[in-house]
Amino acid sequence: MIATASALTADDEVVTRALSRDIALPHGAGTGVLITLDNGLDHERPNTLGPQSLGALNRAVDAALARPDVAMLAITGKPFILAAGADLSGVAKLTAPEQATAIARIGHGVFAKLADARIPTFCFMNGLTLGGGLEIALNCQYRTVSASAPAIAFPEVFLGLVPGWGGAYLLPRLIGADRAVKVIIENAMNQNRMLKGADLQPLGIVDATFEAADFLERSLDWAARVVTGEVKVERPEPDTGEAWDAAVARGRAVADQKVHGTAPAPYRALDLLDAARHRSRDEAFAAEDAALTDLIMSEELRASLYAFELVQKRARKPAGAPSKDLARPVTAVGVVGAGLMASQLALLFVRRLEVPVTMSDLDAERVQRGVAGVHAELEKLHGKGRISADQLNRYRALVRGTTDVADFADCSFVIEAVFEELEVKKTVFAELEQHVAPETVLATNTSSLSVSAMSADLQHPERVVGFHFFNPVAVLPLLEIIRGERTDDATLATAFATSKQLKKNSVLVTDTRGFVVNRVLLRMMGEITRALDEGTPAEVADGAVAPLGLPMSPFVLLQLVGPAVALHVAEVLNAEFGERFHVSQSLRNLVEAGRPGLYDWGSDGKPYVSEETRALLVAGDSPSDTEEVRRRVEDALAEEIGLMLAEGVVAAPMDVDLCLVLGAGWPFHDGGITPYLDRNGVSERVNGRRFLPPGVASLPA
Repeated sequence: MIATASALTADDEVVTRALSRDIALPHGAGTGVLITLDNGLDHERPNTLGPQSLGALNRAVDAALARPDVAMLAITGKPFILAAGADLSGVAKLTAPEQATAIARIGHGVFAKLADARIPTFCFMNGLTLGGGLEIALNCQYRTVSASAPAIAFPEVFLGLVPGWGGAYLLPRLIGADRAVKVIIENAMNQNRMLKGADLQPLGIVDATFEAADFLERSLDWAARVVTGEVKVERPEPDTGEAWDAAVARGRAVADQKVHGTAPAPYRALDLLDAARHRSRDEAFAAEDAALTDLIMSEELRASLYAFELVQKRARKPAGAPSKDLARPVTAVGVVGAGLMASQLALLFVRRLEVPVTMSDLDAERVQRGVAGVHAELEKLHGKGRISADQLNRYRALVRGTTDVADFADCSFVIEAVFEELEVKKTVFAELEQHVAPETVLATNTSSLSVSAMSADLQHPERVVGFHFFNPVAVLPLLEIIRGERTDDATLATAFATSKQLKKNSVLVTDTRGFVVNRVLLRMMGEITRALDEGTPAEVADGAVAPLGLPMSPFVLLQLVGPAVALHVAEVLNAEFGERFHVSQSLRNLVEAGRPGLYDWGSDGKPYVSEETRALLVAGDSPSDTEEVRRRVEDALAEEIGLMLAEGVVAAPMDVDLCLVLGAGWPFHDGGITPYLDRNGVSERVNGRRFLPPGVASLPA
């Protein structure tokens, strides 16, 4: 089985070596073999497990187990990293089911030797441990972890796979189905949430936790005492009855809520978890092989890997960004406004840049409230252990408020977050220009207005740039950076450099109304509200796009954004682009009635349209069914994205997808939006061609 690795070897695989050395164990435990996984690269490139890497580990394990003088075998990783799992670049190159099955069986074959060894086997999880790295640990008989390990997880379901080298079977049998559902399903589907090293022992995943400073020494000492019998490890048997059923049912509810049945991976993982309680190991591993084979050969995985590549690579090198050497340092920041969005911006800037941040507003009471809000958020972060007491005091001291724009004189970067009205923003920038230096960057957080129009009357329009965040600012990683007609390269470079310091991913966007995310979302929302105005029941219109697997339905999103904001942006885009962007009379009626949205929520937590709200909706006489609404939405999206690309709003379809994944939570299994439209034939139906070349975000032809 292991020999088949040579047939799958990718020429460009970065091989993770398995470096063995003998250890004289303390406490008279004899000789141990310590295998260190190390790909020879820095921490930017974690250890991964491709065919050659698995072959190297297999040879090292065989060599150690063949020696009669060896009392124990342990596996650890290079500094701060055990392994990040399978080599995803290699997975993307598999073109036949037989290859996918082979790589699944190779992993099982190597790792099972650790479980079946005649001597105790240990995994010392010294840092980042993901996917296949965690499965190495689970297949070992004993496990320790560094308390400061930053990221431990099964991200497979997030990527469109399942833990297929033993994880779906071993984890629930070790810690119970409920905790396994949390790790494999819930965490993965909640933006790929990670565990910390200190979280693992309470969950039952590891047997001992040690501090990083002497982690390896203490792990070896503990392992030696296990070998001599001084330390006994006892693990409770998991409940395989009703508690197991309840855990799997809860996992299915989470999957339904997140992807509405549109992505196969979470459901395949839950099937494996469900069956783990009564299958033998061989049966379970064969089922994992089958699941991996099916998923690796699925279009959803190819789209997911495409999205993963965008986030990991394209987001780090934004298309069209000028040389970073042109960027000017940002030594002080001004935030015009003291409302909720402005407070979020001030908090982000002070935490990431650690420079003075000045907030302003029209009166002292608003300013005081805004600064107090930032201080309160800092206190919360300290209470959660996210920042130290010293950081808390330093950040508080760096944030101040003012009602006088002259106090922005020393700022090298000023961002406005005031009312979304062009004349208001023009007035703000005109006032600022009287006080700040000519090279001070003036940034606007506008969601839809023209950056060029905003700067047209300024003395230095070249230093104005769009800097569009997404709400909540602390969570969503996207920044749309908008170049106005006269924005110069130095300003743009400073914007990109600042974005990187803020730990955001940026996409360069041409100055057009709505930019990328809002233009796409409002086109979609416009088609749905058009159907609503025509008489389509709200529940039908809202549920029509469920197959896209969006994180929330359009009308729930409307409730989150607020009908007034959605109506305003729709009106702006309608004025610019015409009737492609529908301005809904039903939506206008909701705003005029002061309704927070279309829905109320029942005691069961489910949304419904009240009779009071239903009376506000336009009673059209041309209703559509679910399929008709979905087709209209898909066609509209394909048309709008085609127009955006023709206009040069972004450099390529990949940038549209990157914006939607990072700024709107568009699902990885769709790959954003263009792979979905290509896969379902919509792109060719509307535009006469695919957005992406064949084989990109899809199976090779």
